[in-house]
Amino acid sequence: MRHDHFDGLIAFVTVAEEGGFSAAAVKLGVTPSAVSQTIRNLERRLGLVLFNRTTRSVRLTETGARYLARVKPALDQLSEASQDLGEEADRPVGMLRINIPRAAYLIVLQPVLRRFMDAYPEIFLEIRVDNFLVDIVSQGFDAGIRFGELVEKDMCAVMVGPLLSAQVLASPQYLEQYGTPSHPRDLLEHNCIGYRHVTTGQVERWAFSRGSEHFDLIVKGRMVVNDSEILLRSALDGLGIIYTINGYTERFVAQGKLVRLVADWSPDFPALHLYYPDRRRVPAKLRALIDFLLSERDIAAQVNDFIL
Repeated sequence: MRHDHFDGLIAFVTVAEEGGFSAAAVKLGVTPSAVSQTIRNLERRLGLVLFNRTTRSVRLTETGARYLARVKPALDQLSEASQDLGEEADRPVGMLRINIPRAAYLIVLQPVLRRFMDAYPEIFLEIRVDNFLVDIVSQGFDAGIRFGELVEKDMCAVMVGPLLSAQVLASPQYLEQYGTPSHPRDLLEHNCIGYRHVTTGQVERWAFSRGSEHFDLIVKGRMVVNDSEILLRSALDGLGIIYTINGYTERFVAQGKLVRLVADWSPDFPALHLYYPDRRRVPAKLRALIDFLLSERDIAAQVNDFIL
């Protein structure tokens, strides 16, 4: 069937239901002559006579009645589908797919995930942890979360995490056994756990900054990992000193399980941003997540300001 056979179906059904061109024209918001011309074009394309016309009435032919019985249910289903999708566009519902590195999951999502799921019971989440960049559009993700400088310029982005800075951490047990460094260069004499970036394959250099002084260190140690959670767990287990960012380590410092070292040499890091392709067509489910994360970020900032 040619695609143009679909043209005029709504006018055909409306004329059949309203019993005439004039009444159908009022319902469709067009002129009677426009409705009449649409029906004539449809009949010509189909090669069928759908209506018997007189100066007093318009009635379906037998063929027209059979045609109506076939196309009306299909049009009703299309209308219901459009209505359902329209309601869904205004309501946070459906599958929401997020791509995120491990550190961002621990900092941004994990602390608030239970509250978000409780607040939006009709949203289903699929979270894929990738420590390397992916094309979220071609991979079918609604959004991604990355450090700000990694987000492509053609993406819409909003900061969803806290302000970040470097942290050098070790367990009390490690420091008791090997001593506490008082200057970043003292770390060259310690067992430092390296972090290998998946995207570059390089082991991260440890950057330090205080005032006008800035330098990087290539530290040494017996372990290299490529996962933020393993890095943190290794420090908690007393295996060495780690270099990481704040956001998911504070509770361990507060509990005395980790000790922060050379804190006055900590440079800032780019904040985490949630990014997505198009500002004009943001699904309600994604807008709900964005607004929730922004609210949580603002609350956390207020708490920190109060503590300080």
